[in-house]
Amino acid sequence: MTRKMTQRRVAIALASAAALTLMLAGCGTANSGGGGGTVKEAEKLGKTEGSVSILAWPGYVEDGSNDPKVDWVTPFEKETGCTVTTKTFGTSDEAFNLMKTGNYDVISASGDASLRLVASGAVAPVNTKLLKNYDGIFSFLKDRAWNTVDGKSYGVPHGYGANVLMYDTKTFPTAPDSWDVVFEKAGEHKGKVTAYDSPIYIADAAMYLMAHQPDLGIKNPYALDQKQFDAAVKLLKEQKPNISEYWGDYLKEVQSFKSGTSVVGTSWQVIQNVLAGEGGSTAVTIPKEGATGWSDTWMISSKSKSPNCAYAWLDYISSPKANAEATSYFGEAPSSQEACKFRDDCEAYHAGDAEYAKNIWYWTTPIADCVDGRTDVKCIDYAAWTKAWQEIKG
Repeated sequence: MTRKMTQRRVAIALASAAALTLMLAGCGTANSGGGGGTVKEAEKLGKTEGSVSILAWPGYVEDGSNDPKVDWVTPFEKETGCTVTTKTFGTSDEAFNLMKTGNYDVISASGDASLRLVASGAVAPVNTKLLKNYDGIFSFLKDRAWNTVDGKSYGVPHGYGANVLMYDTKTFPTAPDSWDVVFEKAGEHKGKVTAYDSPIYIADAAMYLMAHQPDLGIKNPYALDQKQFDAAVKLLKEQKPNISEYWGDYLKEVQSFKSGTSVVGTSWQVIQNVLAGEGGSTAVTIPKEGATGWSDTWMISSKSKSPNCAYAWLDYISSPKANAEATSYFGEAPSSQEACKFRDDCEAYHAGDAEYAKNIWYWTTPIADCVDGRTDVKCIDYAAWTKAWQEIKG
């Protein structure tokens, strides 16, 4: 599964400040062309159009061309009559720009892109009552800040995972219980600490500060005022001399831990699975401060030429068997308990564990209108996060 899969990179490039700072109260009424009008959710479904164009992370839409044994697209085509064409992307910024063209019907969007898509009018609200598989999706994935605006759902949850702490068991015979091993105590393993290469990693530092500097008043690591943001950036600049590498390609981190170049740092469960399968001496944990993570959403273009096939895809990919196949191949937890009937590794991914999920701060686009609900200050938007990240890395 994992060797054939190109894992995600979410090192988002500088986005338009205007797009990032739109008032979300107006997101549901702007169209993708920016010329006014209303984007409404579908009231009923009609005859499928015969084709659907999908923009997706690598590994999310497999038709057997990469591996004959990996194919959940062909059954969909036979079932619905909707021929699938797919384009993959490597970053959320690339996905955002492609979706704005209106050339795609469906997109799989991470939380650091979904709000931008809503704000730009590129995606339409989704009438979840038209999806027979929606009710079975874990409740803790629904109605969240990255997939719902003004009470309107803008998509269907796909899968989710945590950015866990990976450690070499020879170096750490006892599992670390805090992220301090990559921050304040990183100097103890100077040059062997690894971190995720993306501006969104600033949220990891903010999450750590929530627990260790409560006087900063951080309530959400994606909602940082200037003082809070400066503190997170300072922590990451102090971490920099201890970093072995910033990784975006999961295979590079696999090699880094196998070679001993890295002994501790941010990782994904799928990376631990690969290392365990190759006899690596690593383990993963979620420390007491919690973890950041992702929950991707299938969204429909506001300019879709095939809205009925688009709805058909959203319903199909959230069906237990298809969702199990897609999330297993990618290396994440499925979106429903029923999907676990088609997987034997749900326990490893903590699927359906609401208490585990509570410890995850899912990627959410930072915007000027603080997503933690504060109205007396302005928060730092993602454009500034991106600029700061380049300064941190040097």
